[in-house]
Amino acid sequence: MITGKNYIGEELSDNGDIKFRTFNPRENKETSPTFFEASKEEVNLAVEKASQAFELYKNKTNSEVAKFLEAIASALEANGEALKAIYREESGLPEGRSNGEFARTTGQLRAFAEMLKEGSWVEAIISNPEGKPDIRRMQVPYGPVAVFGASNFPFAFSTAGGDTASALASGSPVVVKSHPLHAGTGELVSQAIIQAAKKTGMPDGVFSNLNSKGIEVGEWLVKHPKIKAVGFTGSYKAGTALSKLAAARPEPIPVFAEMGSVNPVVALPSSLEEKGEEWAEQYAGSITAGCGQFCTNPGLILGIESPSLDHFIENLGENLANIAPDVMLSPGIQGQYETSKSGVLSQEGYNPVGKYVGEIQPNFGRQEVISVTGETFLENTNFHKEVFGPFSVIVKCKNKEQLNEVLQQLEGQLTGTVLNSDQKELQDYKGVIDSLTATVGRIIYNSVPTGVEVCAAMTHGGPFPATSNAKFTSVGLTAVQRWVRPISYQDWPDELLPDALKDKNPLGILRNINGKYTTDSL
Repeated sequence: MITGKNYIGEELSDNGDIKFRTFNPRENKETSPTFFEASKEEVNLAVEKASQAFELYKNKTNSEVAKFLEAIASALEANGEALKAIYREESGLPEGRSNGEFARTTGQLRAFAEMLKEGSWVEAIISNPEGKPDIRRMQVPYGPVAVFGASNFPFAFSTAGGDTASALASGSPVVVKSHPLHAGTGELVSQAIIQAAKKTGMPDGVFSNLNSKGIEVGEWLVKHPKIKAVGFTGSYKAGTALSKLAAARPEPIPVFAEMGSVNPVVALPSSLEEKGEEWAEQYAGSITAGCGQFCTNPGLILGIESPSLDHFIENLGENLANIAPDVMLSPGIQGQYETSKSGVLSQEGYNPVGKYVGEIQPNFGRQEVISVTGETFLENTNFHKEVFGPFSVIVKCKNKEQLNEVLQQLEGQLTGTVLNSDQKELQDYKGVIDSLTATVGRIIYNSVPTGVEVCAAMTHGGPFPATSNAKFTSVGLTAVQRWVRPISYQDWPDELLPDALKDKNPLGILRNINGKYTTDSL
């Protein structure tokens, strides 16, 4: 049942004066529940509860926290059909997407649980050579974390998504600012988290969920002195604004913001000569997947002038024109897409490649691709900008040198892709590939960038402005490293050390002892 209220720890609250509803973009109408935006007092109470909970939660064992994460996954699955139904109603996303994203959400919760059971994530290091101080180091949680739900992933990057799962795994309580586009989904997910917290004996305040239509709740959260870190997925404008707020605090805190990308794709000559038509079909699908509302959407495709590039462009345009458009997440996002697209299309010097020309329903996104020369792209940075939606720019470079120059002018990106059919060619383009690698967090070979695998090796991040901190990932098991800090114990009695650092290694974890990785005891 959706109440529209805020979860302040385990308690429901509706003290705020501002009310709002979510919107079904596919049916072009408001949904029925009314939601109460959190008041400043409710924000303060949620953070105070989180701070008190931290004193208990940080001392929970890895096994206890793992059971909590597994219980969240099980509680979500127990109410899975209702959750997927409200997800689809509030986002307009199809059943297949709701099923896949739901499975990803429960899967990553269980993946962090397994990480905790294994235990080596604390990165225990012991240095005690004879005649030197005994120094032992490990990672410990920061404290309460504020998590901002993402518009385009109501499950996987929101209330119980990767930021929340990794923060809870670290031993940090979480206060979520629910995204207003899917507040109902957020509340039902919160119910599952609170249910799991009670079932596994977690302290009241280990999790809270705050509704918010405007920006004030987020600002109050980031500025609260007891919030110690922030997780955000969204626009560059919002991410940088939060980063500035956090940096201006008396005690600055880190904001781990994933802010988008154009995800350049370098199509080397051999790839278009050998598989140009195949790549045109795949990239038409990638550009329009999810109506282009993925942070890994291929917004920029680069190649060298040739008949094979021209043929690829022609085929891409034809494929694109034959794909039926889909709904965007909200009227506001659809409006922003049209505004951003119009800003690019108001520039001079581009050629149309392809677009859908038929009638579209309200809130649907009309896909479009254009091409420019390398010279035009270098001269006009308006063609570099991300357009959040099914839109891409193809850059026709004169030669390898201009291609490299274009890549060196790009800002930081989440992904970069190389398409290639002749590995010998890779040596000729080593400089180009090096330039691309220097700009991205993940470099892909012969695939499409859409889709982010949840695994230990994944980096979903990249140099600014793709993210606010290129050292970290928001997807995968190492995402937990955002919410911890190192601490060293010098000459402490063994019985007072955390289990991860004790002589006998009671956790049986892999540790670095005097430069050697081992599970042995001292």
